[in-house]
Amino acid sequence: QVQLVESGGGLVQPGGSLRLSCAASGSAFSLNAMGWFRQAPGKEREFVAAISWKGGSTYSADSAKGRFTISRDNAKNTVYLQMNSLKPEDTAVYYCAARFGVPRLGITSINGYDYWGQGTQVTVSS
Repeated sequence: QVQLVESGGGLVQPGGSLRLSCAASGSAFSLNAMGWFRQAPGKEREFVAAISWKGGSTYSADSAKGRFTISRDNAKNTVYLQMNSLKPEDTAVYYCAARFGVPRLGITSINGYDYWGQGTQVTVSS
């Protein structure tokens, strides 16, 4: 069993920065990728960014490109999301996700992930 624990959310003013962290506990032997998704009130959960665990290739939604950076620490089984130049429309609950083994779906697909964190609230407001 794998558990994902997120941290780093909070309230920030527009233009500010936050760094989210997500640590995976349990067996991570066949960890394939980790990603960040977000869900705003009244909206569907959407892809933000993802990183392949072995090669380190990164993928970002258009809304995140140039502002958000995903990175990983393999030794700690931890993924980070550095968010800069935050906008009010970035307000959402941010979820960490992990997928294992041979991927069934694309790395940006919500349905391709096996485990999810509990979510951390990010609020961008003045």
